[in-house]
Amino acid sequence: RDHVQAMQERKALHTLLAKRQEDLPPKRMKDSYLEVILPLGSQPEIREKYLNVHNSVRFGRILEDLDSLGVLICYTHTKQEAQPRSPLSIVTALVDKINLCKKIIYPDCDIKFTGNVSWVGRTSMEVKMHMLQLHDGDYSPVLDATFVMVARDPENKRPAFVNPLIPESPEEEEIFKQGEFNKTKRIDFSTASLLKMAPTAEERNIVHDIFLNTLDTRQEREGTVSFRSRVLPPNSMWMEDAKLKSLQICHPQERNIFNRIFGGFLMRKAFELGWATACSCGGSRPFIVSVDDIMFQRPVEVGSLLLLSAQVCYTEKNYIQVRVHSEVYDADTREHQTTNIFHFTFISGKEVPRVVPKTYG
Repeated sequence: RDHVQAMQERKALHTLLAKRQEDLPPKRMKDSYLEVILPLGSQPEIREKYLNVHNSVRFGRILEDLDSLGVLICYTHTKQEAQPRSPLSIVTALVDKINLCKKIIYPDCDIKFTGNVSWVGRTSMEVKMHMLQLHDGDYSPVLDATFVMVARDPENKRPAFVNPLIPESPEEEEIFKQGEFNKTKRIDFSTASLLKMAPTAEERNIVHDIFLNTLDTRQEREGTVSFRSRVLPPNSMWMEDAKLKSLQICHPQERNIFNRIFGGFLMRKAFELGWATACSCGGSRPFIVSVDDIMFQRPVEVGSLLLLSAQVCYTEKNYIQVRVHSEVYDADTREHQTTNIFHFTFISGKEVPRVVPKTYG
């Protein structure tokens, strides 16, 4: 469809928005429950898109599918029988957690995604999703994911109300309470940023210990010790040497229905750069274990230059923690703006060098 025309048509949907949340009928968790099959086993022609060089499934593609499914589940929760089209623009606000219990996702077995809305605020919805894969006639779990979506008006400018959620059993009450707890935890976490608060005494000690362990002892003996002369401990690498960068041009092909870049595409690109960074640091094939705290801070416009910077920020035994910072560069205004921060945990086939920061920052 012509995107300009589609956006014009969406303006007319404003009249369908609820003025208050109380005007919307409450929904149950099972009302938004969806099951989707990805027929990798039974339809080999779609396999190519999901295949990586190690003959397993590309996790970046799974991130895209989870993002699409999360939005679909929210549209199912907010669907009004009388309305042929939804007046809501539903967008991904954040990925709270994705935990994997399988290292390898097979490219020739069917995959099943299930999910439903698990908690609702006034304008936001938490979605829990599960992915299973068919082995010997049974579906076994691969991953669990928690996304938070927000509803906005037809032009994606202001928040919009969503149907309240009513838990029906003690088990559902528990799930709903967990969603409430997750929300409070996120608010606490955002206020504890180092840009707003000083580090705790324990954190200061950790940082100082790392610093002392990298001082040049030779100079110490000679009494000429300086802050700048630092020595790398054995089996370690400087944090600044564990970086990779990439640039994406945001073509119209990657846009969503609101004429912005699809969030799943951004997640896939960030994951792939994060994986490559873990690969270059660990020296063997890394496997994704967990995805944590992806904040979508602002939308990415079609035509933007997307700059991704990946940094190994922590390692322990076989584990590698990678942070990917994503920003857009506007060639007209020459401004850089952060759009997302991603956190990926990988496990490597062998023990990885310790990552040591060089500067206090």
